[in-house]
Amino acid sequence: MSYNNLLHELLNKGLIKKQEVDFAQMKNHLHRAKKDLIVAKHNLKFDEEVSYNYAYLAMLRCGRTLMFLNGYRPIDGQQHKTVIEFADIILGKEFKELIKRFDVMRRKRNQFTYEPLSPVSKVEAENALKCAEEFVAKIIKVVKKENPQLELDF
Repeated sequence: MSYNNLLHELLNKGLIKKQEVDFAQMKNHLHRAKKDLIVAKHNLKFDEEVSYNYAYLAMLRCGRTLMFLNGYRPIDGQQHKTVIEFADIILGKEFKELIKRFDVMRRKRNQFTYEPLSPVSKVEAENALKCAEEFVAKIIKVVKKENPQLELDF
């Protein structure tokens, strides 16, 4: 699906709305994503689900930042899925595998959130953290490319 077709579909379904590009908002989301990675890393030895969840949240915040960068925000209904669909179209083929893992993480997180008998293994949590670190780093590069003056003190 093309960018314009996706925008048309998401707008018509009421899943996104336009908003002004706000680099301060993006900076806040990126800072929080970096904190989420730290929390995920520190909790890996104590609680795999917490680690997995925070790795996922870091990716979600960066996906939302990507939407903000393009002048949109997710609203209503299926915000997490909308963020992933939007990121997939914006980032393209180079990010295809990373986006696929992001979506798998979304579904897994939903499973263990609502079905507590579906645990997260240590390996899954470690892989989620690696995936999140890669995604966050790539989104920071994308944002900095659009606004080289943006100060991201990490």
